[in-house]
Amino acid sequence: MKKVLIITYYWPPTGGAGVQRWLKFSKYFRKFGWEPVIYTPSNPDFPINDETLLKDVPADLTVLKTKITEPYDIYRKIMGKKKTETVNQGFLSEGKENTLLQSAMIWVRGNFFIPDARKFWINPSISYLSDYIKKNKIDAVISTGPPHSMHLIAMGLKQKHHIPWIADFRDPWTQIDFYSQLKLSSYADNKHKKLENKVLTRANKVVTVSPTCASDLQKLGNRKVDVITNGFDTDDFIPIAIGIGSNLELLNGFLFHHTGALNKDRNPYTLWKVLGDLSKEDPELKKDLVLKFTGKTDAIVFESLKGHGLLENAQKTDYMTHSEVVKIMMQSPVLLLPLNNTPNNKGVLSGKLFEYLAAGRPIFGIGMPDGDAAVILKETGAGTICDFDDYEGTKKTVSDLYQKYKTNQLSVSLSSIDKYSRESCAMQYAELLNEITK
Repeated sequence: MKKVLIITYYWPPTGGAGVQRWLKFSKYFRKFGWEPVIYTPSNPDFPINDETLLKDVPADLTVLKTKITEPYDIYRKIMGKKKTETVNQGFLSEGKENTLLQSAMIWVRGNFFIPDARKFWINPSISYLSDYIKKNKIDAVISTGPPHSMHLIAMGLKQKHHIPWIADFRDPWTQIDFYSQLKLSSYADNKHKKLENKVLTRANKVVTVSPTCASDLQKLGNRKVDVITNGFDTDDFIPIAIGIGSNLELLNGFLFHHTGALNKDRNPYTLWKVLGDLSKEDPELKKDLVLKFTGKTDAIVFESLKGHGLLENAQKTDYMTHSEVVKIMMQSPVLLLPLNNTPNNKGVLSGKLFEYLAAGRPIFGIGMPDGDAAVILKETGAGTICDFDDYEGTKKTVSDLYQKYKTNQLSVSLSSIDKYSRESCAMQYAELLNEITK
């Protein structure tokens, strides 16, 4: 087999969403003639571990690890945080206004840690991997960001060894939703954009997760950008078949379930207002209603619920293993998918969308009705999406869902979801690798 070196910050037993894309693609690459070689930190700053993910690591996989130096422990000490607390991207706080000290830390992060806090790993990694490449045949390199320092490692290897390289953007760089909050000087902003342009123009292929993100990157790099979405892993839903969540015993109540991180940019204010108003109009709905949150949830979400008299309807679980989350998604009457209410929200295709598809439960999305997520929901028949401020549309959708709940008709008939399997997406990636290594 040909060998591909995959440079990723996230790898099991690290938990969370960031690890899923390349863990799952690596799992299937051998089927398509490619042997993955993983390069990842031995000591990543990510307090959440999920040992259940190790079952997806291919047998006898080569995983290269070196130590990384990061500033997060220093940041925690300055901010009076516990060593086990997760540091948000860009050091941004959530649920409240930044303090003066927090603002200073954001300024330091944005102007001195370019492209990100993993910058100190770039040169040592290039040196270590160069020695490895001299002794071991590597046919191609894939870097996945964020953190975008991973791309700079790959770019350094391409310059030294002329190895074909694919830059994989799971999220944007200068167009990510919090970029404008980093308090960048004109010098720092310019440096970010220059580095981003180098990656976009020097990689043999650039890949991202949605059509809108691809269009944005194409404009920045003046080149074609391929789309390979995230997806669902069929194995995660075995022995229960894909898309038949409605056949399982559902959780009690008229339940809306959100899995994963829910920050303030995705807080669906209009939905809470609608549910609050409907609860006042219909005491039975109020009694049936359950709002379930699995994962890190911003404090502002619960403040909003309290303001609409819904706090007593809320249930919160900070973390579950991925296998536990998959099962409970399939048992959830309605899966809640609020998207980022930010300027770049049209291209948001979160990984959870595809697992929601495989769970086979109705999806209620909050986002742009013409966004990439809305296209997939319509194409697959998996659910409905309402605009962020569409009170009447949201109220009608919730009322329709409730009527179906009361008559035991709360289900969906899915179509065309096979192309979103991780195996299918891995095959698309293998085709790109074959193309750049002809």
